[in-house]
Amino acid sequence: MRKLILALILLAVVYGAWFHETRWPVRRASDPPQPLVIAPGAGVLDIGRLLEQLGLVRHPEVFRLLVLSRGETGRLRAGEYELTGTMSVDQIIDKLVRGDVVRHVVTFPEGTNLEDMARLVAVKGVPQAAFLAAAHDPAPIHDLDPEAKDLEGYLFPDTYDVPRGPDAAAHLVARMVRRFRDVITPELPALEQGGRSLRQVVTLASIVELETARPEERPRVAAVFLNRLHKKMPLQTDPTVIYALRRAGTYDGNIHKDDLEVDSPYNTYRFPGLPPGPIASPGRASLQAALHPDTSRDLYFVSRNDGSHQFSETLAEHERWVNLFQRHRGAVAMASPGAPPAPGAAPSPGPLRSPGTAAQGVPGPAASPAAPRASARPPS
Repeated sequence: MRKLILALILLAVVYGAWFHETRWPVRRASDPPQPLVIAPGAGVLDIGRLLEQLGLVRHPEVFRLLVLSRGETGRLRAGEYELTGTMSVDQIIDKLVRGDVVRHVVTFPEGTNLEDMARLVAVKGVPQAAFLAAAHDPAPIHDLDPEAKDLEGYLFPDTYDVPRGPDAAAHLVARMVRRFRDVITPELPALEQGGRSLRQVVTLASIVELETARPEERPRVAAVFLNRLHKKMPLQTDPTVIYALRRAGTYDGNIHKDDLEVDSPYNTYRFPGLPPGPIASPGRASLQAALHPDTSRDLYFVSRNDGSHQFSETLAEHERWVNLFQRHRGAVAMASPGAPPAPGAAPSPGPLRSPGTAAQGVPGPAASPAAPRASARPPS
């Protein structure tokens, strides 16, 4: 009888100790949350030791035994977690099994270029240099665009989870290229029938993206540029000049008259045809517009000062609209695509702005020429 009583007492002590170790929080509720990063392939005992270092478990072996007793071995998920002082070991295991990781997301607005993207991811902890290094490797898109020198235009603008670790930039860039492929692949048959290369389409789409924030206008804007190309007229579009100036590090937030003479193949006032490649990452609507443009014969458009544009087929008609909307605005502005100044008109002494553009809220010294239009898609 005495042995039975001692056994029961011992069992009660062991159970109490087990209960205390597994069901009772180690830290106080007032303690700050603790970050836990589990690397892929980490073993249960490795995780237990990390938890011990954070003061969240007393004994790694007890953690391992509890995981084993629950049949959860091999089910603890890698990732970054935030664990609070009120959590018991059981609750910690529940969280790791669910994969309830901390999410770091970044949204790339449509019309963002590589430099702006690098600044956005830097805020989320991904080094700019690492992102730009990955984005300047054209290998992921070479099968679709053999002429690509980098991934400008091919990193689809969307909302993404930002990975952690030394390869975070490469993983993020790869995911963005996959999203671009998801969007463009259904259009490849139409692209082949149209006789244009993917590079030409994405380049046009990037210009359309930066010229108008209104999706319904984009097919017509695309038609304007295609009509001008067909007639061998210069595109004369300000976003390409801004891109050239930014590449040269000379953009001050405005386009000045002298900037229209900048010696860059991206300057569509000085050089005919499309620029050498995309100037930003276009969204789905702009890609669709470049692939399926309007059938209009328009050659010009000018801002109505409300975000929309007035389109014209002739220069005379265009100049009438320019004069009307400039009077309404109360200041001289450059119409886009560029047209010769009206006879007798004095050149503007101030900066020239592309119509319908607004500074983009992207950190950095130079803002993109288009207002951000973040995707409503869930993170990729």
